[in-house]
Amino acid sequence: MLGADVKKNVVVAISSDKGLCGGINSTSVKISKGLHKLNSGPEKETKYVILGEKAKAQLVRDSKKDIELIITELQKNPLNYTQVSVLADEILKNVEYDALRIVFNKFQSVVSFVPTVSTVLSPEIVEREAESGGKLGDLDSYEVEGGETKGEILQNLAEFQFSCTMFNAVLENACSEQGARMSAMDSSSRNAGDMLDRLTLTYNRTRQASITTELIEIISGASALEG
Repeated sequence: MLGADVKKNVVVAISSDKGLCGGINSTSVKISKGLHKLNSGPEKETKYVILGEKAKAQLVRDSKKDIELIITELQKNPLNYTQVSVLADEILKNVEYDALRIVFNKFQSVVSFVPTVSTVLSPEIVEREAESGGKLGDLDSYEVEGGETKGEILQNLAEFQFSCTMFNAVLENACSEQGARMSAMDSSSRNAGDMLDRLTLTYNRTRQASITTELIEIISGASALEG
């Protein structure tokens, strides 16, 4: 919810651990830096949570003091919801936030991806917006079974929303990464093939010129002997 007034923002920048996948990682970092700048101010605080070696390498250089948590080797094992939910819990335990801004690349096709930002608000902000008549509506209008308080329900929902959003973001980014890598490798293969063809042509021309020169010398020498 973009209209909510938040003081503490955490930008979760999702990237890959490996390179050779075009500009997919630099795009995530660029969007993350833009969000950091947009949400910074005298009464606002914005921190980074970094997923992946490539975002880490770029952000550590000029934003080291704003980094709260770095997680790498995310795709060392096959991705599943259990793995990502543990990761989400780790993030929630180590950061204080009013809003989590998750930056990732949404898969469109093998040659196309869209930089995307998903926002997850803290339970306190959700409750405050609901009570002030915001777009979230009146939470008290819903019937709740069990002994949980409204705060506990919001806390559970926020954690579940964050883990689901993270799972979607990580999968979308992984698909975009593989598509970008396939495209980059295909371009590299074509460029290497073109280079090989040019080198082969140059080699054949040089070889032919050398043979022609040798023949001219032999013929010239034979003519000189006969004369």
